[in-house]
Amino acid sequence: MFHLSLAKQHFNFINLKQRKTSAQPVEYKEIWEIIHKGSMPAMYADELDWQLFYGAYAKTYIERDVRALAQVGDELKFIKFMTAMAARTSQMLNLTSVANEVGISVPTADRWLSILVSSNIVYLLQPYHNNITKRAVKTPKIYFLDTGLAAYLTKWHTPEVLEAGAMAGAFFETFVIAEVLKSYYNAGVLDPSLYYYRDHDAKEVDLLVAQNGTFFPVEIKKTANPGKEHIENFSVLEKIKGVTIGTGGVICLYDKSVRLNDKNATIPVSWI
Repeated sequence: MFHLSLAKQHFNFINLKQRKTSAQPVEYKEIWEIIHKGSMPAMYADELDWQLFYGAYAKTYIERDVRALAQVGDELKFIKFMTAMAARTSQMLNLTSVANEVGISVPTADRWLSILVSSNIVYLLQPYHNNITKRAVKTPKIYFLDTGLAAYLTKWHTPEVLEAGAMAGAFFETFVIAEVLKSYYNAGVLDPSLYYYRDHDAKEVDLLVAQNGTFFPVEIKKTANPGKEHIENFSVLEKIKGVTIGTGGVICLYDKSVRLNDKNATIPVSWI
């Protein structure tokens, strides 16, 4: 988990020196096993069959939580809706596309999305924009908070298949965002100031952590070879008037923290 203790002029959600001394080494293969296994405590307490567990979880969620929150007339379509959302994890939300795929109305899709949000199945990362940033997009990105459930719904049945698959980057980003959120929740911060930035030229910064008027930019890359090209879009933020940009970094699969320039460094994913 990320530490929320701060050091002046350093990342506002991570103390790099503290994480370096306290983090346990994690093998590359183990990262994908964790992503695929998900974050359900029961999966780590007992030797459970992954597919049977998430199948039962999805069924129980529908029968208990969804029915308690709203009347869902077609449970099979709701599962299809959840699957369509899981297939779009780490993407900008497009409810019209999801509604068309599932065969429901956009208002129904919007209502069902609110169920997933209120029951902590998904998280909507809001875009950063203000009255000056006219070129910034204003559509949230959707993230499943449990990568194991998302992998089950989208039928990535093993860590190896997931790692080699077309959604590997999306799952890696989803895992990181979920872990950042958990660090805040565990510290009692239930509404952290987290955003992403994207403009109409498709220049995007995966995560902006806001604190005391300063934004700390973070890129999330499924790479073991991070470089300066991964922080190029940080310069776009400098053009936003009235915004102070702090130090940032690239969360990645490289196992060491090294400086990319005077303000930014790599952050091993094993530190989260």
